[in-house]
Amino acid sequence: MKSPRRIILLSISLMLAIFSPVTPAREVIPIWGEEQPPFYKPHTLEEYEEPCWRVTCAYQVVNPTLTLYLPAGDLNGVAVVILPGGGYEAEAVYHEGYEIAETLAQTGTIAAVLKYRLPNPQTATKPELVPIADVRRALKILREKQQEPGFEATKFGVMGFSAGSHLATAVSLSHSPDANENPDFSMLIYGVTRLTAENRKWLEDTLYHRAMTPAEIEEQTFLERVDSTTPPAFLVHSYDDETCHFTESTLYAEALKENGVEVEMHLFARGGHGFGPGRDEDGTSQWLSLADNWLGRLGQAP
Repeated sequence: MKSPRRIILLSISLMLAIFSPVTPAREVIPIWGEEQPPFYKPHTLEEYEEPCWRVTCAYQVVNPTLTLYLPAGDLNGVAVVILPGGGYEAEAVYHEGYEIAETLAQTGTIAAVLKYRLPNPQTATKPELVPIADVRRALKILREKQQEPGFEATKFGVMGFSAGSHLATAVSLSHSPDANENPDFSMLIYGVTRLTAENRKWLEDTLYHRAMTPAEIEEQTFLERVDSTTPPAFLVHSYDDETCHFTESTLYAEALKENGVEVEMHLFARGGHGFGPGRDEDGTSQWLSLADNWLGRLGQAP
């Protein structure tokens, strides 16, 4: 006869197995493999991690990787490449990357965190083109995985935070001739869409590392480039964001609506900038469940 203590322990183990979320399978993919990445310049820099903005960030990212989280249960038909923020000077790969991907994968989304190369004149011939080249490569890799067992998705998109959101918007508005490199949707979390004087200086300092040309200024004028072919978007912001003003999201949403593009937006009274997965005390923790709902509906759409 089993002892009462053993019966209790077995019962607890069974309950934990039933009610605990299943950890998604994780795979790390060097996105360029043995191939030399575009715009590569010989260098001696090495990636490192250290605290930034109260979280851990990756610096000097020179070897881009895609960390793939595959749901253990049913799939919702959607795959998303996640682009952490960090002002193009660092990447908050945990707070705005791995934590987000694991949460989404637990509810059926194929989620992949892209640790994209940071634009640096020491490591690239054209630093401004390096991040977007990595995003396009990541989207193509995910689409090619449709041939693998257990990988089922019909919609492929991008989710970006802050500077990562700027990158997600850029890849959504500039179409690649290779359809596999273009996103079907975007999720823009406290992002950047306006070319204000302040934003222009930021881009010239951290992305271009020089003054932008007239053609590049036009390219960065996102709000004027939205048209009926722009992918549907899900936006999240807080009214008290002092780094990226909430109108970065509201004006983009308005431009999408004016062009007949589906858009959903959630604004929180408080939250500031960089809240990542969110906090219960200011309500921002709701956004991931709202995103999950939106992705589920997107995966069911024709």
